[in-house]
Amino acid sequence: MTHVTIYRNRNKECTGFTAIGHAGYAKEGEDLVCAAVSVLVINTCNAIEKLTDTAVSLVTDEAEGLIDCRLKDAPSEQTGLLISAMILGIESIADNKDYEEYIQLSFEEV
Repeated sequence: MTHVTIYRNRNKECTGFTAIGHAGYAKEGEDLVCAAVSVLVINTCNAIEKLTDTAVSLVTDEAEGLIDCRLKDAPSEQTGLLISAMILGIESIADNKDYEEYIQLSFEEV
């Protein structure tokens, strides 16, 4: 199962996220759930780095299926929008009856 945790501050602003684990929907190389989550998460990390002035700390581990992205500064409006778009995509996957047992989305106040 893939676990995605979204970190929010007291103001409900997203300050980072972690995705860990392989979905296990299908064998490696054919797992649609893992691929979809990976595309959303990696694209969000890349978009924050390339399209905003927000500095991030990024940790990855392919074997563990880990992507951890933490904002070093307060989130800008642009960064918040990018992360919100990622959350929308992940929620769409998690809400699908065919995929819900392969992905878990949670929110944590930091």
